[in-house]
Amino acid sequence: MVDNSAVKVEIEHLREQLNYHNRKYYVENSPEISDYDFDCLMRRLMDLEAEHPEFYDPLSPSVRVGSDRTSEFTSVAHRYPMLSLSNTYSIEELSAFIERIEQQQGVTEFACELKFDGTAISLTYEKGRLVRAVTRGDGTTGDDVTANVKTIRSIPLVLTGDDIPDFFEIRGEIFMPYASFDRLNSEREAAAEQLFANPRNAAAGTLKQQQSAVVAKRGLDCTLYQMAGDNLPFTNHIENLEAARRWGFKVSEYMTLCRGAKEVIEYINHWDEARKSLPYPTDGVVIKVNNFALRNSLGFTAKSPRWAVAYKFKAESALTRLISVDFQVGRTGAITPVANLEPVLLAGTTVKRASLHNAEQIAALDIRIGDMVYVEKGGEIIPKITGVELSERKSDSTPFEYITLCPECGAELVRFEGEAKHYCPNQSGCRPQILGRIIHFIRRKAMNIDGLGAETVELLFENGLIADIADLYSLRANDLALLPRLGEKSADNIISSIEASKSVPFARVLFGLGIRFVGETTAKYMASHFKSLDAIMAADRDTLQEADEVGDKIAQAIIEYFADPVNLAIIERLRAAGLQFESEQSVLSSNILEGKNIVVSGKFTLHSREELKALIERHGGKNQSGVSGNTDFIVAGENMGPAKLQKAEKLGVTILTEQQFIELLGNSDTTPPPTVAEPEQPKVEQVIQTSLF
Repeated sequence: MVDNSAVKVEIEHLREQLNYHNRKYYVENSPEISDYDFDCLMRRLMDLEAEHPEFYDPLSPSVRVGSDRTSEFTSVAHRYPMLSLSNTYSIEELSAFIERIEQQQGVTEFACELKFDGTAISLTYEKGRLVRAVTRGDGTTGDDVTANVKTIRSIPLVLTGDDIPDFFEIRGEIFMPYASFDRLNSEREAAAEQLFANPRNAAAGTLKQQQSAVVAKRGLDCTLYQMAGDNLPFTNHIENLEAARRWGFKVSEYMTLCRGAKEVIEYINHWDEARKSLPYPTDGVVIKVNNFALRNSLGFTAKSPRWAVAYKFKAESALTRLISVDFQVGRTGAITPVANLEPVLLAGTTVKRASLHNAEQIAALDIRIGDMVYVEKGGEIIPKITGVELSERKSDSTPFEYITLCPECGAELVRFEGEAKHYCPNQSGCRPQILGRIIHFIRRKAMNIDGLGAETVELLFENGLIADIADLYSLRANDLALLPRLGEKSADNIISSIEASKSVPFARVLFGLGIRFVGETTAKYMASHFKSLDAIMAADRDTLQEADEVGDKIAQAIIEYFADPVNLAIIERLRAAGLQFESEQSVLSSNILEGKNIVVSGKFTLHSREELKALIERHGGKNQSGVSGNTDFIVAGENMGPAKLQKAEKLGVTILTEQQFIELLGNSDTTPPPTVAEPEQPKVEQVIQTSLF
């Protein structure tokens, strides 16, 4: 008999992992796992959710698209949703996909295209002129990067032709060719700047630059592969893209019309080898039904279309020798082993180092110094060692012994229950941890202190001017001006930026403290829930877990952080410096919901979930994450979780629609903050020509 409690724990753990890796990939452009590993986690989650619908959650990563939105660009809602694609690494699964369609529709034409490895973009044209360029974002809303996109020479600003629709969108991929990538990294190396791990990260990072002049110099390129609009000239995919090519768009010259599984598989087999000679990164083939009417009859799932699939190439692998292993210490004390390799060409770049993750992986692979090892760049990310060629192992090799002492401070390493990594516990005396916490604190998403990069922080530390984050608020311009590479102007700017950081909102201060597991989103939830740092410090484990996103592991980390007298001393010095340790009290529009506990669940048409939650707080109510005996009512949209619905019915909790909730507020202010430009809603028939693939 299946232990449902164990299943629930696994589902929640998978969701936590996938949300984390979504953010690393889409927001921070620093993925930690390969596409294949991510897809395996997603497949496992989707299988469990299908088998156990009682654990349905409308916010599960299985029904959403990862977001790349930032706060630096204007947010724009997509007129047509930008959905994601189902992935497969199996020819058998691909054949089954084609067979399912042809059983319903007969012999079918498929458009086969190379899957470029860059960052998605949607371009809007009106009367033949480019008016807007928006990133994928969360699939519903993205960032307006028009100024940057205009610098990419392969994207036309004005189209030519006599059959151009008055309005349409065209989607594609902005990428960085290998030549541009190599040149950019050479320039960064010469300037002693951190190198980009791969062309995809470089393209994504470049597109989010604040200065379009920087973008113009980096040699981005773009290929277009999907159109959306009411009055497209043709009723099928390939003819529309051929028309787009005529109008001036760069459309892949390798797009091919295939009939049946045999031709599709031949196309894949050809490009699995031929792609290695291309001057830009690709990671698969996209297979789409060509005819729009047929697409419409096949329809969509919550996350992806039923008429398209991405076949992902298996990661490229190379064989090279392991020379040595270094151990890096992160700001939380986490120890990361890094392999030093004989240089080898892999996926368009020369690889000299690779991740080994932790002691368990090294032991599982039985990796030894001097071994010939297989290295992969799954999804073109930071390479990793995947195996050992035992036939080439030297007879005198000895098993690898993992370190037991911190390579920086000599403290004895520890392992926490349930974690694979080793940690250095010497938080206050381990140099990389001290520097890492300070660098984290000054980050843009935390205190946003300009002029203090990693090198300057290290310079201040080495000269005895700072030893922790609180020391920043004791700095004086005269002390800074005497240091190498600074001077009076730079010193004045740094001091001004430090002073300005005292007005940074509490949520970002909380994030900046660097509490283990408390990321940017968790900090926002906690600041909203507890309102002050004092309330968080006074909360016990159960009270901490009342805040959204805070589970047992995060609660324990918070308790441990505030139990450390060194941290408490730093907090008091930051308080004395004048940092914001309380959330600003929002002005109530009314007290009509005072004392009411309200749950918001489902998908809504007039407001987003966050806007509805903000309305509840503005009218005196309290948001709850789950239904309980003290829930007063639920504001329910489409696809409300069946578990919540069942519990609400059992407890007799009132359920209101979005419209009924707005009517309840009466004439009170129900206007959400103007953060997103809302477009005209698409008609149902528009959906057949929608989506980014």
